[in-house]
Amino acid sequence: MSSHLPLGPGLRVLERGWLSSNNILLEDGDGATLIDSGHCVHAAQTVALVRQALGSRRLEQLINTHLHSDHCGGNAALQREFACPVRVPSGSWRAVTEWDEQVLSYAPLRQRIERYDAHGVVRAGERLAIGTRHWQVLAAPGHDPESVMLFDADHGVLISADALWENGFGVVFPELEGDAAFHEVESVLDLIETLPVRWVIPGHGAPFGDVAGALQRSRSRLAGYRADPARHLRHGAKVMLKYHLMEEQQQALDALRAWMDDMPLLAAIWNGLGRPEGSQSAWNEHLLRDMLAAGTLVQRDGVVHEH
Repeated sequence: MSSHLPLGPGLRVLERGWLSSNNILLEDGDGATLIDSGHCVHAAQTVALVRQALGSRRLEQLINTHLHSDHCGGNAALQREFACPVRVPSGSWRAVTEWDEQVLSYAPLRQRIERYDAHGVVRAGERLAIGTRHWQVLAAPGHDPESVMLFDADHGVLISADALWENGFGVVFPELEGDAAFHEVESVLDLIETLPVRWVIPGHGAPFGDVAGALQRSRSRLAGYRADPARHLRHGAKVMLKYHLMEEQQQALDALRAWMDDMPLLAAIWNGLGRPEGSQSAWNEHLLRDMLAAGTLVQRDGVVHEH
């Protein structure tokens, strides 16, 4: 928890690990708003952390910056515990209300999620008054087409989700599926550079104040991906496999191979790379061997473990 940082009044950051996104609590008198809810695997921990941070306050609403499973996986548990309404980016409203797991990415990514309900939306250009603070909702496509950021100009605080981390940004999912989106990443970085940002609260990692340095590092990474798109595709494949093992913690080798063969996004990445190794299964095996050799994953007695 990083409430000691000079982020202004009525704001607490619950910094999480890399499977769950950070949770940001915005206090408003006797109530509070929570930004993002982490992964469903950590839902019980999220409920406990939020309850402790709330104290005697009510959780009046939960807002999601975007609907990847590491940012909204605690929604259902928080709804049950606190009876709080959930607001999602306006572009995702229909997919949530119809529970379209294909559009929401949970099916093609073969990721865990517990169904949740949405009660309202947040729209780019909207201003949110929460406590004594005012937040501008900003569109942040690239990593996810519907993602938004929140910016408090009075205190120079940007809740950036996965559009800007201290050392980069989130995987650009449309690019993994063959849709151009690097230009959207660049546009969001350009937008952030125009804002009087003093502190960034990223979706993952600690809040940071070296905004210029973070933008420079992100631009350098983006330039590398543009020069060699296959590099981003390979990175995306490794992220998907690592994320899956973080969900499972461990999985028998045969079951993991079956999951990889059945994962639509890995098939899309394999196609995007020009179908190397002659078959997707052979390429999957090569990917797995690379990650085991690098120590990112560990295999013991026929079981692969997250490391």
